Amino acid sequence: MKTLRKIIEESDTTAGRVFDLSIQFLIVISLVTFSIETLPDLSDQARTWLRWIEIATVSIFTVEYITRFIVAERKVEFVTSFFGVIDLLSILPFYFSTGVDLRSVRAFRLLRLFRIFKLVRYSKAMRRFHRALHIAREELILYLFVTFILLYLASVGIYFFEHKAQPDTFTSVFHSMWWAAVTLTTVGYGDVYPVTVGGRIFTFGVLLVGLGVVSVPAGLVASALSKARELEDQNVPKDKISAGDNHGNC
Repeated sequence: MKTLRKIIEESDTTAGRVFDLSIQFLIVISLVTFSIETLPDLSDQARTWLRWIEIATVSIFTVEYITRFIVAERKVEFVTSFFGVIDLLSILPFYFSTGVDLRSVRAFRLLRLFRIFKLVRYSKAMRRFHRALHIAREELILYLFVTFILLYLASVGIYFFEHKAQPDTFTSVFHSMWWAAVTLTTVGYGDVYPVTVGGRIFTFGVLLVGLGVVSVPAGLVASALSKARELEDQNVPKDKISAGDNHGNC
């Protein structure tokens, strides 16, 4: 059991690296076959082959999940963990759709896209990124809250400036949220734009604020990644990160 646990949960051995690379390869294969299935006019033979590949990969993912559950020292914690949930979501749609002739249930097949997140488990850099998000979670939540407030205020502002000039475009505050979203994020599709002087001046102000909206999370994540690398070098478990780390280093 200890040997099996070491192979599955650690990648510092030859067997562990082979296991990780094999699972990564299967994940990529399953994503490629999923994409191929969306091509129009596929022959029946091609669909049959894709189906068998799907069955094979899901079977291996299922064995992997069950094995991880067996070797896990804290089984409940494994099942409810981020990686445990992702692993489960990556295989459940297959079993929900097999032998079921309900269109609504087939929607679960969309969850097959969760397989791409399984790659996170086998990437050291992605694990560091996950730890960085854990470090900066409070700041990011605050940032999202402030962003939604700014989105609402921008929607209200442009509504009052442009509603009379463009009643069909800026019909309500809710209709104005599309303009606010693309302007705050500095995307600027150009499908909706102000025509009044007040609206254009207001838009200029929103664009300036939008520059900060785009740059703030990048700075937070960059700082958190630096802290995550330091903790990684010190071999500090993620669950030992205190709340003080969040505020003192980000």
